[in-house]
Amino acid sequence: MKGKPGRHVPAFVLLQLAKSPNYGLQILNDLKETLPVCHLDSAAVYRALNSLESSGCVLSYDEPEPQNGVVKKYYKITPAGHDELKKMHDDILMRLANLKYFIKTYEEMEEGL
Repeated sequence: MKGKPGRHVPAFVLLQLAKSPNYGLQILNDLKETLPVCHLDSAAVYRALNSLESSGCVLSYDEPEPQNGVVKKYYKITPAGHDELKKMHDDILMRLANLKYFIKTYEEMEEGL
């Protein structure tokens, strides 16, 4: 059975943007540095950014002072994005409670074998 490593990408992207505006590749690099396990790639981050922008959770803008003539597209979280981040937080807490139950029950079962 294969997991879905990208299920919570939008939540992690919004969390990063709640800290400060940023561009896609830096968001990915920050996630790779901070998440205990990160199997994300740039395509997953940019899909999440596009979806979040379409739903009004983030706004994009061009870098104010381009480096080396390359303009980067920056993203910032909106008030709707903060609301969505709260909903994601609550959903993840519920999932975490269920996962803790699963782990506890499984480990108890394994001890009995």
